[in-house]
Amino acid sequence: MKLTRLLIVVAVMIIAAPAIHAQTKAITAAEAKDHVGERETVCGKVASTRYASKSKGEPTFLNLDQPYPQKIFTVLIWGIDRSKFGEPESKYQDQKICVTGKITSYQGGPEIAVSDPDQLEIQK
Repeated sequence: MKLTRLLIVVAVMIIAAPAIHAQTKAITAAEAKDHVGERETVCGKVASTRYASKSKGEPTFLNLDQPYPQKIFTVLIWGIDRSKFGEPESKYQDQKICVTGKITSYQGGPEIAVSDPDQLEIQK
């Protein structure tokens, strides 16, 4: 009986976790550097984009709030996932977006690598 209750509690927590996270406050692109290693929702305006079709992994970069090379936060879409997003460098350019995922650091700058369009939301 106790095991059944425990399993029910764990199942409810797993199901509720995304909803709880969705209700948490999003952070700005500038705040992301203080949250490396955490799963967060980061919002900002796409200030510059680049599809590096000739680079290894064919990455697409969406830089929030400041354009490259003064970037303060980057959304990374690898070439293997690119088709799921259409043409992200034009679709998201100048759009205010929110991205959800684990913040990592690359060359001292925070970024989130996305593999699913559900991780990116265009704000109205």
